[in-house]
Amino acid sequence: MDVRRQRLQTARLYLVCDDRPDEFIYAALRGGVDILQLRIKDGDDEAIVGAARRFAAACERHNALFILNDRPDLMHTAGAVGVHLGQDDMPVAKARAIVGADGLIGLSTHTPEQVGGAEGVDYIGVGPVNETPTKPGRPAVGLELVRYAAANASVPFFAIGGISTANGGEVRAAGAERISVVRALTQASDPERAARELRALVTDPDQGGARVGST
Repeated sequence: MDVRRQRLQTARLYLVCDDRPDEFIYAALRGGVDILQLRIKDGDDEAIVGAARRFAAACERHNALFILNDRPDLMHTAGAVGVHLGQDDMPVAKARAIVGADGLIGLSTHTPEQVGGAEGVDYIGVGPVNETPTKPGRPAVGLELVRYAAANASVPFFAIGGISTANGGEVRAAGAERISVVRALTQASDPERAARELRALVTDPDQGGARVGST
């Protein structure tokens, strides 16, 4: 197993965000973010690559994995180690031909069929567990799909969708050893502290359960 995939196996906290200042990026990484995904939906190639190279440099300093959303064609130029695809994005086989055998590929899944059919990828996202404004119009899948993925996923999976310190313990109890967040960090007043607390929810179930029970 190569270094990237070894790092993926041990990853617990995954942050998805748009272009953000260095201060935020480094704080989140110090707090324990293992994987950082840059998601710029409407930017041109120059803007995406410019932001991506900053993210990549920060991730390298903190031994984190940098993933680019939905742009296999820019992965190498941007300095990313992998790409993340949605169900309506480029087919996995085509993306693999572009990024090569060493590139990581992640795939969003929303149903048991998609979890079971995720072939040729290195990890999957499972959700949205809760309704979230970052995915308007997509219904929440609840904890049942998390339980299904915990029992059936053939690759590492990250539960995603409205996960926070208030409900993360429930997600961990459903079988998720890894979580992916957006607003729980991008809207945090102290992203380093928030990242540390979120990571504790999946690395220390007793602590997570205690926190959830106290809120």
